[in-house]
Amino acid sequence: MANVEIVELKKTDLRNAVVIDGFPSVGLVSSIVANYLIALLKMEYIAVMDSDSFPTLSLIRNGEPLGPARVYARPELKPGEPQVVVFSTELQPSANLLRDIGTAIADYAQAQKCRLIISAGGLIIEREEGVEPDGTGEIAVYGIGSTESAQELLLQADAEPFVEGVISGTAGVLLNEGRRRNLDVITLLAEARPDTADARAAALILVAIDQMILHMNLNVEPLCKEAERLEAQLKVLHKDAQRKSRPSDVQGYT
Repeated sequence: MANVEIVELKKTDLRNAVVIDGFPSVGLVSSIVANYLIALLKMEYIAVMDSDSFPTLSLIRNGEPLGPARVYARPELKPGEPQVVVFSTELQPSANLLRDIGTAIADYAQAQKCRLIISAGGLIIEREEGVEPDGTGEIAVYGIGSTESAQELLLQADAEPFVEGVISGTAGVLLNEGRRRNLDVITLLAEARPDTADARAAALILVAIDQMILHMNLNVEPLCKEAERLEAQLKVLHKDAQRKSRPSDVQGYT
């Protein structure tokens, strides 16, 4: 089993924080969500996730070397603002690393006394050719929680219940760990299809996160434009950091 560790770079109080899992999924959705939140909330680099099995690379941003998988948090909070912790990376982990990564995120959240973990991802819907979700071509967002309290929180978001299907990757590991440890974990999935912009799927997930925890009244259309810009940047970064393994897919059935 690969050894995955999280090394603290800056002491930060993360009690009651919400953790966002930004490890790559279908259509760069999770990466766009993570990077948007880091910029929106002006987050700081507080820890690095590392493993002997990670590629030997350093991301250089604004002249600063950054680890291949990073942890960010808000440096200052105004009264009533939630602390948010984001895991961000350009890695596309191989299948044998996913369990260790997901477990490390869950361990970190528990050790820091965080209150919730959210995974964002793309969802491949198997449909007959030409069939749209509701006849309008709109993208649907689906959600599932590991506990009753997580399911109740989901009711605050514009997300349909994910009733049946398979969720793999770090999102699947985190859901299972949440159920086993009685830890609140939510997975939000937006449909990712070849004819649909990845950026819009990410924007809709960001709106759902806002409805549940941020309460900043984010609007979809401005989000889409920013998400499209991030998508273009991330495609270049992911290509540079590409490994032989592919990101884990999420499949669903309706």
